Amino acid sequence: MAAFLDSLPPDQAGFLRAAGFAAKAGSVMLLPGPGGVAGAVLGLDDAALDSPWTYGGLPLALPEASVWRLASGADPMAATLGWLLGAYRFDRYRSRKSATPALLAIPPGTEAAVAQAHAICMARNLINTPAEDGGPAALADAVATVAARHGAQFDLIEGDAVATGFPALHAVGRAAAPGRQPRVAMLRWSHPGGDPADPLVVLCGKGVCFDTGGLDLKPAEGMRRMKKDMGGAAMMLALADVLMAAKTRLRLLLLVGAVENSVGPDAFRPGDVLRTRLGLTVEVGNTDAEGRLVLADLLAYGAEQRPALLLDAATLTGAARVALGPDLPALFTDDAPLLQCLLDSAKRVHDPVWQLPLHSSYDSWLDSSVADMNNVASKPMAGAVIAALFLRRFVPEGVPWAHIDTYAWNDTSRAGRPEGGECPGLRTLLDGVTAWLSTGRDRSGANSASVTHQSRDK
Repeated sequence: MAAFLDSLPPDQAGFLRAAGFAAKAGSVMLLPGPGGVAGAVLGLDDAALDSPWTYGGLPLALPEASVWRLASGADPMAATLGWLLGAYRFDRYRSRKSATPALLAIPPGTEAAVAQAHAICMARNLINTPAEDGGPAALADAVATVAARHGAQFDLIEGDAVATGFPALHAVGRAAAPGRQPRVAMLRWSHPGGDPADPLVVLCGKGVCFDTGGLDLKPAEGMRRMKKDMGGAAMMLALADVLMAAKTRLRLLLLVGAVENSVGPDAFRPGDVLRTRLGLTVEVGNTDAEGRLVLADLLAYGAEQRPALLLDAATLTGAARVALGPDLPALFTDDAPLLQCLLDSAKRVHDPVWQLPLHSSYDSWLDSSVADMNNVASKPMAGAVIAALFLRRFVPEGVPWAHIDTYAWNDTSRAGRPEGGECPGLRTLLDGVTAWLSTGRDRSGANSASVTHQSRDK
């Protein structure tokens, strides 16, 4: 601190000393100049210089509509990402738009940080948008927009093709109003100049654009934020966006199941038996456990493509939030090298996730007397584990697979993380995919799995 003060003009150094500025992590002090404000000083945490959250509070602390450049002391990548995430405002429905502080110039070499911020803010917008304007069609349109931006192939499955090819997903969304019927949005992309031997990464996102709970209706408080129940799809779309922007050497398939779990004459019912894409039958124990039905068909389709890596994300269970709170996405995988890869990435990029177990002894809790399985457990415990075990039945043995159970929301505003839609775990998956592929694991994808399902039951 003393050396830093000695480097400043005497009047600014004197001002900081008189104001008692002690460089506490996250503290900001404006510096006076002849024309008013000449600059600002940010206190840093030596242990987190490369964390975006170290810098994410700056846009809240600096004057509105002011313009800045990053000077000495900052990690350029972390500071750029933190600034851009902290400057985010969802003001689509406000008559007065926010005038946040701006960076005059993006530091050279931080293009990756800009791409990440762009993708995360896109996902935040999708999650924050009310269901009236953010239904299944709007979510599918968002996938189409990202596909067009990167020259990717976009396919939309709707109508009878959904009922035939994704029957469980269709059952969840079939009661929605006309124009809001279930659909599956697919994005396919290959690295420019790539070849068929490049590894295939499949991303699956739960896109329940509003969840009433179905006939097992949620209470009012439980329904309050259900516009965010497509947060997993928004997160996977953002991940695809960044992977394509970085020209990652891979083949990419994004699957978004866009549905609305509504109440109506055609709603699926407790006790119904649904057939899935894989052919397994599911007794509906609770219509509010719909996200796993959506993902089941997506995972089955993704596994048919014989991927080198299969990832899914969903706002799946309240049990994960009870266990881990809002900031820690639950990570499930029984692939030890993939687990270690993702945990290392989480630490490296300051984007924590926490492993919960795929405890096979609980598999029998999904037994049904009339179908191959139930969609909920026979016991009111371990809800997040049970949901992950349900999904695992749709992933063949040998496919590297990880499941993220996320909250996708900031309950309060913090540095770099405004209240509202969020993508915790996204940067971990981005770094993890890159690290996983760099090891050469299953690079061709040809030997990653047989398309013949190997049962994981019990």
